Amino acid sequence: MYYFAYASNLNRKQMQERCPESRPRFTATLHHYQLVFTGWARTWRGGVATIRSFRGEKVRGGIYEVSAECLNRLDKFEGSDYQRLNVIVNNEDNEPIEAVTYINNRQAQESKPSAEYLAIIRQGYKDWRLI
Repeated sequence: MYYFAYASNLNRKQMQERCPESRPRFTATLHHYQLVFTGWARTWRGGVATIRSFRGEKVRGGIYEVSAECLNRLDKFEGSDYQRLNVIVNNEDNEPIEAVTYINNRQAQESKPSAEYLAIIRQGYKDWRLI
C-alpha cells in the first residue's frame, strides 16, 4: 500500500528507522489541503505538522510503499492525536493514486514548530528533491 508523507516522515533517515522495509517511490501532490503546524508536542518542543482541508491549496510530499505492519508502527509513532486518512494524491504525471496519510484529529490552534522539527522536515524535502 502507499503512504503519503508530508512532514517529518519525508526525512528518509527517520522513515528508515521507523519502517526499515518502507520503499520511497515518487513525489506526489495532495490537492485542496494545506500544511499547518498545531498544538504542542513534548517530543519536538513545539507545534507539529498536520493537514487541513483548504480549497485551492496543495501539499507536496512523498509516497512510500509500506506494509500493514509498517503502518501499525507508524500509528504508534503518530500517537493518539493522529488518525489515518485515505486520500487521493497525484503523482508526477498527474495520475490519481490512492494512499494513506495521517491527520491530527485534535486540530488545535496553529502554533510555531521548533527549529529542530523544521530541520527534520527540511531535510525530508531535500531527500525528495522538493526544494
